Amino acid sequence: MDQILNQLGGLVLGSVPTIVLFILLVATYGLLVRRPLDRVLAERRARTSGAIEQARRSIAAAEAETAAYEERLRNARVEIFQMRDKKLKQWNAEREAALAQVRQHTQDRVHGAKQEIAQSAHEARLQIAEMSEELSSRILNAVLPAGVHATEVAQ
Repeated sequence: MDQILNQLGGLVLGSVPTIVLFILLVATYGLLVRRPLDRVLAERRARTSGAIEQARRSIAAAEAETAAYEERLRNARVEIFQMRDKKLKQWNAEREAALAQVRQHTQDRVHGAKQEIAQSAHEARLQIAEMSEELSSRILNAVLPAGVHATEVAQ
């Protein structure tokens, strides 16, 4: 057992420079590599999260602008439809006024034509009455003997 302990003590004594070099290597790694690497990673993380936050803010601003644009677009459409309806009402009113004017003009012409027809019918009745008297006297003169006049028969 002593021999094993002696061998073990020799091994430990031989490994001391390796252990010291290993500890020195770990400390050097921590100072030269790990700390700058941690610092760079922290800065990178900060930049990344900052960029993500900035992107989120940009997205929110873009969504707000989009909503405002859509609202303006809706308002413009409503205004266009209102203008269109107003114009259609105006055109309908103008058309109705024109139709009323044409109807009145037509009614005036029809009334005038009816008066002309009534006048013409009245003149035709008078003419027929005159002609019927003349025809009746001619017929009586033609039917009656030559010496009798139609005016004598009428009495």
